[in-house]
Amino acid sequence: MGLPEAFITKYEHLLGDEADAFFKSFDQPSTGGFRVNPMRTTPSDLDLSDPVPYSQWGYYGKVAGHSLDHQSGAVYSQEPSAMFVGEVAAPKPGQRVLDLCASPGGKSTHLGSFLQGSGLLVSNEIMGKRAKVLAENTERFGLTNTLVLNEDPTSIAKTFPVYFDQVLVDAPCSGEGMFRKDPDAMSYWTPDYPIACANRQREILSEAVKVLKPGGELIYSTCTFAPEEDEQMIAWLLATYPAFEIVPIAKTAGIIDGKPEWADGNPELAGTARLFPHLMRGEGHFVAKLRLKTAIGTTKKERLQKGNLSRDQQQLFSDFADEYLTIAPDKRQLLTFGDQLYLMPENIPSLQKLKVVRPGLHLGTFKKNRFEPSYALALALPTFKFELTISEDDWQKVVHGDTITVDELPIQKGWVRLICKQQPVAFGKVVGRTIKNFFPKGLRFNVH
Repeated sequence: MGLPEAFITKYEHLLGDEADAFFKSFDQPSTGGFRVNPMRTTPSDLDLSDPVPYSQWGYYGKVAGHSLDHQSGAVYSQEPSAMFVGEVAAPKPGQRVLDLCASPGGKSTHLGSFLQGSGLLVSNEIMGKRAKVLAENTERFGLTNTLVLNEDPTSIAKTFPVYFDQVLVDAPCSGEGMFRKDPDAMSYWTPDYPIACANRQREILSEAVKVLKPGGELIYSTCTFAPEEDEQMIAWLLATYPAFEIVPIAKTAGIIDGKPEWADGNPELAGTARLFPHLMRGEGHFVAKLRLKTAIGTTKKERLQKGNLSRDQQQLFSDFADEYLTIAPDKRQLLTFGDQLYLMPENIPSLQKLKVVRPGLHLGTFKKNRFEPSYALALALPTFKFELTISEDDWQKVVHGDTITVDELPIQKGWVRLICKQQPVAFGKVVGRTIKNFFPKGLRFNVH
């Protein structure tokens, strides 16, 4: 691989005798990986023979995007080093967690696996198009407690002061650790690029610290080798905010200590973690975990978001829930955006001043005199009163947008949730022996 000359010079100086092995690793193929969704039945056809040693749900290998396992949210493709970030975070069920720079959603879905549908996960992405991708991926994974925002860190800090138990800042960075996986990343790298990225990272962190509760944890990660963005960033954070302390990270499988000598020499920086591709199976990453001893932000009395359904909407949804749902949602958590209905996570602040992509689980759409359930609801529900197991051939027709015909149906008319190989895939509507297809038009694909 034709690495930039200035990059080679920099890491020859920093790595010394190790530099040759480091550079040779860029000529090796990148390592693929995936995580299984603990809220789904693990597919029987997956190859789980090569587990990622530091990830309880992670495996080396690749999963096709146009596969049943992927479409249903049973698995999530993720680079193995990136899995280490979620494992370091490992939030506890019931906690409030913010993923500040979250797109495309790998780390958010990992955090959601730990939360198990409890507490609150706020997944934020500042870029509009990327925020939509984030929403689609959290939806496909079946997350029910997730608020997806398209905001800047300043607005987040104003709305959620001293609010979260844990904040993940997977910072926008110079991407040096991704050169092998994405060679195009080299085209915009210059010797000054890590410094420019570090300036932006300090701005992000200066807002992120304000949303943490005392005792809360900040997880900071990058996919770069640059000391300016890694150890030096944590040294700056400790110097600027003495209320933080480093929580040492346990290492395994070739992951090594951070390098204090690449920053201000503070020995505590060895508690951070570096992932080098010549030492372990994965791309380049850096991870640090810090605990906040006393609050930095200023608390304010929370004005909570309230439900807003009209009487007619409440009646339409109640009729649907009575007929089809085994457990009806709490009416106080129901929120409409236009004709779209969402189930909000409990006790969230008012969303009035925020750019909201998903204010919770998308339940469906109010049409004229009826309620139509959403694709997200099909993937997230634990059970639905009327479910129909379909063949893999029929699944291929469903995701292509075709109608299917089935001889034995659980009802004569109405909604059924379609299941294939124990995975929920979509809603269909029974009309006679035909099942009308409600797989979203924008997501349809041809398997072959």
